[in-house]
Amino acid sequence: MKVVHIQFNPWDRIYDFDLGDFSLLVGDSVIVKTEMGTEIGKVISFKNLSEEEIETRPEIKPVLRKATSIDIEKIPDEKQKKRDLEFCKKSAVKHELPMKLVDIHYSFDGARITFAFIADGRIDFRELVKDLTRHFNKTIRLQQIGIRDEAKLMGDFGHCGRPLCCGQFLGDLESITSEMAEAQQCVHRGSERISGICGRLMCCLAFENKGYEEMSKKLPAVGEKINYQGKKCAVLAQHILKQTVSVESTGDNGDRVVIEVDMKDK
Repeated sequence: MKVVHIQFNPWDRIYDFDLGDFSLLVGDSVIVKTEMGTEIGKVISFKNLSEEEIETRPEIKPVLRKATSIDIEKIPDEKQKKRDLEFCKKSAVKHELPMKLVDIHYSFDGARITFAFIADGRIDFRELVKDLTRHFNKTIRLQQIGIRDEAKLMGDFGHCGRPLCCGQFLGDLESITSEMAEAQQCVHRGSERISGICGRLMCCLAFENKGYEEMSKKLPAVGEKINYQGKKCAVLAQHILKQTVSVESTGDNGDRVVIEVDMKDK
């Protein structure tokens, strides 16, 4: 079975749907039926599932059809989004809720509005939902998102001078760990140098991690003994990008010396 990965808004997760006989391209808009109603989403990528994978997963709903220009015109425009988001912000201030409203999503069937927000902790927004329900006369959802999702939504430029990867081509924002920074030998740069504008570890660490792992395998491990100029030398450190290692050896006078050895030709 070939499935299509679809996302309904930039800060939501990516969902799988059965592609069926449709011919779609990345970036196309499609109409799908979800447990919460009919939605219009954007094609992110594709994947072929084996029979074993299909058996272990819940039912994968089919794509209903490719969205038309008329379908897309039904989506409220930016002016409407701005007005509705502003009303929600004023209501949140009225209820003294410590939250930052960042985006709004309308379901394609018009039955539901979802407001995305960020906050430091859990928020009791029950009274806010009552206000919004009375005002819009629709089902209201408030969805708390992370600060990385906000950066992806708003967009900006990274340390490299290019637009943020999360806003350009990264679909799911996978977990970034300090172990990745250690493996890529950049922890010593300090947290500010390896953190994005969101304040979290940069996404670069995740999609470059595999390359560093492969390059590291080409070098002897720390503690391993290698032959250098006829002597057994212990590896003290790896320099992955340069493909060199620091080894401990002895000089002509018997003193301990540390030498950097190029391993590219070995």
